[in-house]
Amino acid sequence: MFKVGNKVSVLDEDLTGFIVKIVGDTITVEDVHGFEMDFNKKELVLIKNKSDLKSKSFVDVSFNEVLSEKEEQKRKPSVRKKVKERFEPTMEVDLHIHQLTDKSGRMSNHDMLTLQLDTARKQLEFAIRNRIQKVVFIHGVGEGVLRIELEYLFGRYNNVKFYDANYQKYGLGATEVYIFQNVATD
Repeated sequence: MFKVGNKVSVLDEDLTGFIVKIVGDTITVEDVHGFEMDFNKKELVLIKNKSDLKSKSFVDVSFNEVLSEKEEQKRKPSVRKKVKERFEPTMEVDLHIHQLTDKSGRMSNHDMLTLQLDTARKQLEFAIRNRIQKVVFIHGVGEGVLRIELEYLFGRYNNVKFYDANYQKYGLGATEVYIFQNVATD
């Protein structure tokens, strides 16, 4: 498109001159005072004659056309998640009693279980409201009472399914809940 000897105008400056050298995308322009300056070819507009310069004034061209000429199409870098990270739950809830209260020594087993189940229910409803798709409830191994009660709690929701969480990460002491997002609720 550009050749040595062509008359050009610079987009961002009030500068017109003639092309004296072209190396790749870099074009050397000599202005009327004899100064040579280097520009990227995207910064220059070819002027064929004086009438061409007047007919292509920016008054006649929309702002979006000028902007699209100057802007370089930049590709947004895609954020790739590792395979393991894609399957990681987005929310973890630790139901160990020492994580929930400092006063566990004075609580009965029934009070501890009630606190753990209330916390699980609140966190599950929070996840449903905020459209969080996966939640891991860490309950520990123990005698399995909390695990059974959690399964009963999760079974009361029609928009969830639950299963053992990742064994490598949690062992046998965690349950993962998958929340279906587009289920009509009654």
